[in-house]
Amino acid sequence: MDIWNLAIRIIFLSQTTTGILGNLLLMLYYLVLYYRECTLKSTDLILMHLMAANTLVVLSAGVPQTMAVWGLKQFLNDFGCNLLLYIQGFARSVSIGTTCLLSVFQAMTLSPRNSCWNDNKVKASKYIKCSISLLWVFYMVTRFIFVVHNFIKMNSKNITKGRDFGYCSIVERDDISDSFYTALVICPESFFAVLITWSSASMIVVLCRHKRRVQNIRSSHGSRRNYPESRATQNILVLLATFLAFYTLSTIFRGCIALLYNHSWWLVYISRLTSLCFPCFVPFVILRHYSVLFLFSLIWLKK
Repeated sequence: MDIWNLAIRIIFLSQTTTGILGNLLLMLYYLVLYYRECTLKSTDLILMHLMAANTLVVLSAGVPQTMAVWGLKQFLNDFGCNLLLYIQGFARSVSIGTTCLLSVFQAMTLSPRNSCWNDNKVKASKYIKCSISLLWVFYMVTRFIFVVHNFIKMNSKNITKGRDFGYCSIVERDDISDSFYTALVICPESFFAVLITWSSASMIVVLCRHKRRVQNIRSSHGSRRNYPESRATQNILVLLATFLAFYTLSTIFRGCIALLYNHSWWLVYISRLTSLCFPCFVPFVILRHYSVLFLFSLIWLKK
């Protein structure tokens, strides 16, 4: 058991460290890009906010959980616990919503001229900032409602069951809060997951059709290199598979913990590891689009 506990500690520490470094590195790149060009493309702006949301998820969920598995238990009071869970909740929802926005925007950008999205391409880029701001504000307000509800329940005398996170404990949600949580959090996230699947699939279809059109021209030159359409299709597939796999696993494990009264801590650890996989690994998926030489652009700040 000591070996397994040590393995869990090392996994949490490695995952949290790589997640923080990956997201901060990519955010730093976009900040340097904005400083040099005084503007960002719509896709880069979405990615920068996605990295910001992922960083908050890793800091608020990965860091305290890593401290808990290394032996620092129940080090937060009620206020600190609710504040930390508040940041976790809205950052995770913003991360999923921003991923959906990125996928839909890319699908609109790659849509053919005869598509119904063709007339809305220019309008979509103008509303990107507004859409991102709405995501942050909506989920901050939504999660704040649950925080206030938890404080009201803590002051109540009819507390029957709490939920232990390892680093803190809170009062368990009741039927009313569960209904609001499903309506304001679970349903939008499920809708975002469907939109991500649809938009990514449409992008792959468009890229494959374009590749077939130019295949005869390229074959006449005898080139066997990896064409941009193939690389873009692979990147979309990897990003889609990463999101759907980890989001589905996280949802399944969360459901098992909610339904099972006597669940083991191993199930809790696996659930928390899978919930951190997407925000920790997605920076490295996105970095596949860029050359390693972009790191040397940081030297420009010293000149």
